[in-house]
Amino acid sequence: MSLVTLERIRQARDRIRGIVKQTPLIDVSDLAGRPLRLKCESLQPGGAFKIRGAYNMVAQLPEAERARGVITYSSGNHGQAVAIAARAVGTPSVVVMPTTAPKIKVDGARRFGAEVVFEGTTTLHRKARAEQIAAERGLAIIPPFDHEWIIEGQGTLGLEILEQCVDVATVLVPIGGGGLISGVAAAIKQARPDVAVIGVEPSGAASMKNAIDAGEVRTLEAARSIADGLMAVRPGDLNFAHVRAFVDRLVTVEDPEIAAAVGWLITRAKLVAEPSGAATVAAALRADADYAPPVVAVISGGNLDPGDMPKYLS
Repeated sequence: MSLVTLERIRQARDRIRGIVKQTPLIDVSDLAGRPLRLKCESLQPGGAFKIRGAYNMVAQLPEAERARGVITYSSGNHGQAVAIAARAVGTPSVVVMPTTAPKIKVDGARRFGAEVVFEGTTTLHRKARAEQIAAERGLAIIPPFDHEWIIEGQGTLGLEILEQCVDVATVLVPIGGGGLISGVAAAIKQARPDVAVIGVEPSGAASMKNAIDAGEVRTLEAARSIADGLMAVRPGDLNFAHVRAFVDRLVTVEDPEIAAAVGWLITRAKLVAEPSGAATVAAALRADADYAPPVVAVISGGNLDPGDMPKYLS
């Protein structure tokens, strides 16, 4: 299975320039009581890192294929990103979302012009429905994580971290299906092998850790977490290969830790992050955290429903 190269990630960076922002890296060391910086992908168009991979793939589709339209399956953030990417190139988009998708993500996808279809509660349910619709309508599928073009786009985040924090020693990256960590780790390890890349998963949805421990990709019987964007029951095959090749370690965090991190970000750092985006901060703030400093934690998304905010502040 072919791994993405540093050169392809650099090419992706040129391709997505003008659509994707270079997000800020904020030093919160004084607040955290340890050397910690936050990479705020919550400030991307659509409120998450997903635009990097989505636009990188949509932009490379053959013109005839792109003109027919695109479809994806997503818990929310990737769907919004595909809608934004499709709108940017003037093609229609369809997003298959779980029946449990947060309203803020559903509304976002529709606001960016996507047709939203609901199906099931897992990635596998959404994927099957998307494939059915794609076959019926002749649409191009833009997968959420298991594709080299998606990984190359997400890898551009790794390049930015190395430029913005030249002395970085550890990068904490959240894992759902594995697209983000695949790209970030590929970029960082091929440019700076001395930097540790650590993946963070909810303990109730640790599909990548389950696969790494087993030595092969497996499907979880169920996934449970407040981090809806990190609940893939099965990691991508290509993503699994990248994690085995480039990631130093995987850790899990509990839902109460994630909830506390969301609250800490709002009240102390003055940043809004959804639970999926705050998982790395939960890992970074642990009393027994043993990561080499300085640490960069990726806040992958900020699509927190305003109605849910009080429960993280209580």
